Amino acid sequence: MAAPAPARPLFVQLDPRDTVAIVVNEGGLRAGARFDSGLALVEDVPEAHKVALVDIPAGASILRYGAVIGYAKVDIPRGSWVHDERMRIPDAPALDSLSLATDVPAPQPPLEGYTFEGYVNDDGSVGTRNILAITTTVQCVAPTVDYAVRRIKAELLPRYPNVDDVIALTHQYGCGMAIDAPGAEIPIRTLRNLALNPNLGGAPMIVSLGCEQLQPARLMPSDVLPVLAAPGVVRMQDESLHSFGEIVAAIMEMAEKRLQKLDQRRRTTRPASDLVVGTQCGGSDAFSGVTANPAVGFASDLLVRAGATVMFSEVTEVRDAIHLLTPRAVNERVARDLVREMAWFDDYLERGGVDRSANPSPGNKRGGLTNIVEKTLGATVKSGTSAIAGVVPPGERATTKGLLFAATPASDFLCGTLQLAAGMNLHLFTTGRGTPYGLAMAPVIKIASRSALAARWPDLIDLDAGPIATGNATVEEMGWQLFHMILDVASGKKQTWAEHWGLHNDMALFNPAPVV
Repeated sequence: MAAPAPARPLFVQLDPRDTVAIVVNEGGLRAGARFDSGLALVEDVPEAHKVALVDIPAGASILRYGAVIGYAKVDIPRGSWVHDERMRIPDAPALDSLSLATDVPAPQPPLEGYTFEGYVNDDGSVGTRNILAITTTVQCVAPTVDYAVRRIKAELLPRYPNVDDVIALTHQYGCGMAIDAPGAEIPIRTLRNLALNPNLGGAPMIVSLGCEQLQPARLMPSDVLPVLAAPGVVRMQDESLHSFGEIVAAIMEMAEKRLQKLDQRRRTTRPASDLVVGTQCGGSDAFSGVTANPAVGFASDLLVRAGATVMFSEVTEVRDAIHLLTPRAVNERVARDLVREMAWFDDYLERGGVDRSANPSPGNKRGGLTNIVEKTLGATVKSGTSAIAGVVPPGERATTKGLLFAATPASDFLCGTLQLAAGMNLHLFTTGRGTPYGLAMAPVIKIASRSALAARWPDLIDLDAGPIATGNATVEEMGWQLFHMILDVASGKKQTWAEHWGLHNDMALFNPAPVV
């Protein structure tokens, strides 16, 4: 048999001004490979890494996305591999000289008639899932609640087929910290708003130890606790509970009352405007900003046109593009809110002695992302092109529709937790390197930036955006495909792979306050 012909060398140049492009070919290309443009590699270049399109003299700007991602430390000949040892990172944009609401995008035509099947809550929010959750005030009770949840799922849940799941909202907070210190309000309001997530039916139940600093009354105002025949709180130290068995029985009794109510709920047809969609990237590579993130950005614009709420996040992966975002703010107040969150995080990192080299991760760099500036320019593409309608501080709940910035750290787990607290009922997660990430409280649609990843993990990746890089699909086509998938997943018509396998990462609270 004749050997298969070698794949045609391909690169992606995103902007005519770019002085670098990324290699598309799986496995990379060897020195001597010649592209259709006539460019020939003078050294090996790995897949997703950058090749110089022109001679770049030492000190000159290196451009990708039509923006400066670094400065050459040495002369870089045309056809060379452009990597971090040959680049110097630019300074972050100054926060005191930004343009505020000076280039607000005009609203795009409304997108009408799109619906999904969801669960309507008493507060008007809508869930995409019907889940019973048990909130905890302190880590001390977590093993007991986990045990009770296992019993509830085995013994009670089968009687209530209209309830999707039972979960424990456990965490490492609640005691041993400076609960009144600056910053302590963030984890407390995060826990409160997690318990009120639309996918949990809007009526929290609480298991408390009794002696902890975070008392139930501080976590949740009394008027928010569910109206049940029995109180909505079980205190393990209550003198009426005489054994571990009685404690578990009390939790199960409380849970069954709530299961009975949840089981009566049915999906109803709701407008797409009731969706609250979070966007995030993890295990990113240089293709993320070419394929998966632009597809998410296009879908984000479609959701905004349909009246929905879309959140993009991760302060450290927005900070170096803040000068591109504040002009898009719908008004000067929203622009200043963006600046406020950037400044707060700058101070937070400075107190911790952290510099900008802490991001990207080693895996990001192996995937072709040289520095945080390049990563940021690709990450912010998830926000699409709509005006930024509001900013959600960490732990708070979104109250505005449209495109929002939810201020979170870049950690996948902290970001996902804070977006759930903001009211997210469905999550979009792009990845280039791959991750089994999932959430118990909301379905997670995982979008691969490369077809090779989607082929290797066909039972973990929900959508392959890789064909965009090879020209076999457009961003628009992939964005529409994702939009329809969002409606199907939200309606329960389609299950994501993370749901199928039950892959649920733990909640991770962002706590900038001191621990004592």
